[in-house]
Amino acid sequence: MQSDRVTYVRWLGRVAVGAGLAGAVGGAAGLGTVTLMKRQAAYARQVIGKPLGEIALKADRTYKKSYGDRLDLVIVGDSIAAGLGAHRPKRTLGGRLARELAKATGRTVRLTSIAEVGAEAWMIPERQLPRLKPSYRPDVAVVIVGGNDVIHRVPLADSVTSLVEVIEDLKVRGATVIVGTCPDLGAIGPVKRPLKSYLSHTSKSLAAAQAEAALAHGARVVRLAEVVGPLFTNHPDEMFSIDRFHPSELGYKRTAEALLPSLLAALGVSVEVPHGHYAPVMV
Repeated sequence: MQSDRVTYVRWLGRVAVGAGLAGAVGGAAGLGTVTLMKRQAAYARQVIGKPLGEIALKADRTYKKSYGDRLDLVIVGDSIAAGLGAHRPKRTLGGRLARELAKATGRTVRLTSIAEVGAEAWMIPERQLPRLKPSYRPDVAVVIVGGNDVIHRVPLADSVTSLVEVIEDLKVRGATVIVGTCPDLGAIGPVKRPLKSYLSHTSKSLAAAQAEAALAHGARVVRLAEVVGPLFTNHPDEMFSIDRFHPSELGYKRTAEALLPSLLAALGVSVEVPHGHYAPVMV
């Protein structure tokens, strides 16, 4: 499987010739827009840093064993969920969430991550969830997916349908589900307008659709573009890793901090849930 970075860079070179792209970036159709897109793609290929590989560090283990009263946390999704770019397992997104969840609840946390680099939404129900034993019953599940759906131009409806399938599967297993919506891809890398505008618009549209569907199907939602996105936009050197595509270890730390309030609320821990966190309305 190709890494997120490789597929992203190649996609930058292809996207300029998409039939509907010019209209999507503000109506500036024509040869000039296509030429500009190609120049932006070439520039991006020059300045994006070295790839980080295709496999994230494995962080699965039991954290804070001495605490007792174990919680089971499962993470599914793409390279952000997998923590690609972290240099130590405990500094992946899953490792950080497990440790912070243990500290906040005073309970042992067993982490299971089946997230994969390069995953699109459809891959979670077809490739990731089948790897879980039928008897596995997580207490809480985190789903982060969507960036590759935008990059590979997966139809929005198909992406959301797959997400709903994931939520329903995890709920049947007994998990409370937290969906971290698609981040703002306009913040990624040295991409200028109009390509930046297209990425931003498309990823935000997917995030909105993900949020609506997740809430309708009983999952909690964290709008990552709202909660942690400004940090990536305003501090890219610190928040992105050397490839300027995936989060750095600090980026994963801030993303874990952004998700944690909804995890705690899902577990019944009294906590102030900030802006950008949403709970389903139960009727």
